[in-house]
This record gives sequence, structure tokens and C-alpha cells, in this order.
Amino acid sequence: QVQLLESGGGLVQPGGSLRLSCAASRNIFSIYVMGWYRQTPGKERELVAHITSSSTNYADSVKDRFTISRDNPKNTVYLQMNSLKPEGTANYYCYARFALRDYWGQGTQVTISS
Repeated sequence: QVQLLESGGGLVQPGGSLRLSCAASRNIFSIYVMGWYRQTPGKERELVAHITSSSTNYADSVKDRFTISRDNPKNTVYLQMNSLKPEGTANYYCYARFALRDYWGQGTQVTISS
């Protein structure tokens, strides 16, 4: 099993930056893919970014503004979010695919507002 704990959410003004962290309960070197999704009330959860040991993948809406990275020794995945826009307001969830199962964190709220 994998437990995921997000942190770093909060309130930020449009154009600002935030860095989200996702700490995993096991060695993430063994986890094939990790990532971030986001969800707003009444909408489906949508992909923000994925990362494997060799590649990254981003939603078109965040390309060139967001960067996903992983620190294997710290068992942590990060999402650096720059040039934030109000439409990015959502609950952000950490995701891991391990041993043919999907795991999710509890989510961290990001609010972008002036």
C-alpha cells in the first residue's frame, strides 16, 4: 500500500506561485507513476501532471507554468505552480500508481484570488 500526504496549498493572488508537496509512505523509486490531479465542485477530477522515472506529462492548461518533480531519497513529489490563474482554484490531489492499484491523497486546497 501507499499513503500520500499533500501539503503546500493556500490562498495566492493571480500571477503568484505555490509549491505543492506530496510525501509518500514508501520508497517512491518503486512507484511507476505519480502525479497531481485537481477537482472543483460539480466537475470531474482532471489531470494536472504525471511523472515517471523517465518522463513528465502535463495538461495543456498548465504547460510552461507548472513543473512536476520527484525527490526519490525524500519520497516526495513536488508541483511548482507559477503564473497562477483564478481558474486554477481547486482541490489538488496527489496520485500514485503502484502494484496495479491507484492511490490518492486527501487533497490540498488551492485558491487563487485577489
